[in-house]
Amino acid sequence: MIADSPAASGHGRGHGGNNRQQLSLSVPEMDCASCAGKISNALDDVTGVVEYDLHPTTGKAEVVYDAEQTTSDAVLAAFDRAGYEVTNLAEATQSANDDTTSVWHSTRAKQTAVSGVLLAAALLFEFLLAGVNVTVATVLTRPFVVSDVLFLAAIVVGGQVIVRNGYYSARNLNLDIDFLMSVAILAATGVTLAIPSVELFVEAGSLAVLFNVAELLERRSIERARTSLAELFSLAPETATVKHDGHTHERSVDDLEIGDLVVVEPGEKIPTDGTVVEGESAVNQAPITGESVPVDKARGDEVYAGTLNEAGYLEVEVTATAADNTLSRIIDLVESAQEKQTKREQFVERFAGYYTPVVVTAAILTAAVPPLLFGAVWVEWFVRGIALLVIACPCAFVISTPVTVVSGVTSAAKNGVLIKGGSHLEAMGEVETVAFDKTGTLTTGKLSVTDVIPLNGNSESDVLECAQGVESRSEHPIASAITAHADAEYTADIDEFESLTGKGVRADLGGETHYAGKPALFEDLGFDLAHVHFTTSAGDLPTETKTLCERDGCLDLVSDTIPRLQAQGKTVILVGTEDDIEGLIAVADTVRPEAKAVVSALKERGVHTVMLTGDNEGTARAVAEQVGVDDYRASLLPEEKVDAVEGLLAEYDSVAMVGDGINDAPALATATVGIAMGAAGSATAIETADIALMADDLSRLPYLYDLSHEANGVIRQNIWGSLAVKAILAVGIPLGFVSVVVAVLAGDVGMTTVVTGNAMRLSRIEPDDDAFGDAVGDSV
Repeated sequence: MIADSPAASGHGRGHGGNNRQQLSLSVPEMDCASCAGKISNALDDVTGVVEYDLHPTTGKAEVVYDAEQTTSDAVLAAFDRAGYEVTNLAEATQSANDDTTSVWHSTRAKQTAVSGVLLAAALLFEFLLAGVNVTVATVLTRPFVVSDVLFLAAIVVGGQVIVRNGYYSARNLNLDIDFLMSVAILAATGVTLAIPSVELFVEAGSLAVLFNVAELLERRSIERARTSLAELFSLAPETATVKHDGHTHERSVDDLEIGDLVVVEPGEKIPTDGTVVEGESAVNQAPITGESVPVDKARGDEVYAGTLNEAGYLEVEVTATAADNTLSRIIDLVESAQEKQTKREQFVERFAGYYTPVVVTAAILTAAVPPLLFGAVWVEWFVRGIALLVIACPCAFVISTPVTVVSGVTSAAKNGVLIKGGSHLEAMGEVETVAFDKTGTLTTGKLSVTDVIPLNGNSESDVLECAQGVESRSEHPIASAITAHADAEYTADIDEFESLTGKGVRADLGGETHYAGKPALFEDLGFDLAHVHFTTSAGDLPTETKTLCERDGCLDLVSDTIPRLQAQGKTVILVGTEDDIEGLIAVADTVRPEAKAVVSALKERGVHTVMLTGDNEGTARAVAEQVGVDDYRASLLPEEKVDAVEGLLAEYDSVAMVGDGINDAPALATATVGIAMGAAGSATAIETADIALMADDLSRLPYLYDLSHEANGVIRQNIWGSLAVKAILAVGIPLGFVSVVVAVLAGDVGMTTVVTGNAMRLSRIEPDDDAFGDAVGDSV
């Protein structure tokens, strides 16, 4: 039954032509499966409605209709027939951000409070003040005492909203909780009024009050979910200070265009994605990336919408409009994530489709069969039938999964992890193996100098100075790593620069020709790399020094030093002239400081870890040993990475692949869960993966696993707990062990409260930044 689905979708009777139109609507009061069911049935009656999606969790509706067969007014009229007001989505989003009214201050809450007071007073007169519970009126020979009047007042005040919703349910042929509760309240009240000897005012009044309390609790759980999403909307400011021709003026963020220059003062939020063109500052990126420490920003650095400029003055060139910046993409994907059903939600939907009709049938049989066939007291069995109607709609059961998904997805987004669907949250919690790309994932993806070995009387600074001079005009990543490592910029004359393809570079430094490149380059120049001399005054002798001549510190670069460094995953560059080898520099893509701690944390959780890389065997083995993965595969082409993931899937039920979201796209798509690194500012990475780590930070992986694993546990607890309570009540009611009041308190109010509270526990799970911060510090 669509009525019991947390997100309903369907098709109208029109086949649809070429003139399709789409309405994006906000339906604030559509906050439960019953609501979606009424609207769904109403839309099904509109000829020309092609398809629709109803999302109670977010209170949004998307309707596609054929303008040749119907109009937008006819679509809106369907919502009205179902009893719900709608507004334009953009207008509704703004009003929702401005609206701080709690559900506990709503009209329904106030009516429930009044109804509760009247019910309490009625019970007081009925059971404790019987002496003054006198007749106050007689209608058609039926006397009404004080408690009767108070009961009726409680029923009218509290029951009117229930009966109103029940009317719309009946009008749209929707067998939901509103209709069932309306039948129960009206039946109990009507029988009491019609037959003076029957007293069911207590049951009717209790239903009116307690059901309203349950509905308010359920609405509160949805309100909390929507509030968490609204917090994302509130991250970006509404206006920006735009600088033009030396003057500044305020402009709406929605009106910013690419290329505009905005001024961000200390303490202000950055209005949209952009590039710093003037100024320096520390920017708090926690709302987007989850990073706990502000990030230094200077000219040329990227900044993101919704992040906070801490102390400095910044001028930022806009690189994305408000509708297309990183924050907007996050909000869009979090919203859509809340609307995608998990496998467990699909199970709940199928189960609910059978549950309600079966229990309603059982309620009718319970009320009718014993009195008719066995002469039992009909009033007693009538009340038991009403109690069964109370538990006939599986409200707590239906919301158990979507409330948990909302809590998990929004909590993750606040901590820099973008989960693009409840199904991915669910799948991540069941992952048995995590496969890592190497470059840019386990390593920084940036080359840096790891070793400098001066030779033949030169010092480290001599080697770096010459290397920087000869490499300064090269655009190769190795050249960039060397020039960045040198302490000071080379200032002498540089002439006759030449790139020696596949070997290295050459340049004249101060009139003398210098070379920097692979060992093969210097072998071609005639050097004997099997016998060179380490500069003993430069520091400790390398372990592979030998006695090859009368001098100390002889090195065999070919057999010892170069193979040792290459086995560690390093690239060796020699620096020298045509007459002398001045030194050796090793560069490597350094392992991320947190990588080892992250891999260890995953292994402690019972997760198998493997590294997949296109690098050679030596480099792969060195990195694998350094970070501690269980296994590694080297020299893999992109299609071979896909084969490797498929092999892991054959061995393990669920595999997560962590990569950069672009080069590893095929492997990410093949894995059960694809996780992209450093997705902030990258539309491609965000769109490619199932889950995106917004910061370039591996330490979020254990948090993601913990959150997902806990979410799966919460979902199971909520589903089976709800089912167990319903089963106990379904057995206990016909046997006379459960009253109407207990059925409402346990089956509706109690379970709704427990399910919601259990789901909200996920918001308390946070990344252990201190643990990984210590790991980073130790590695440094």
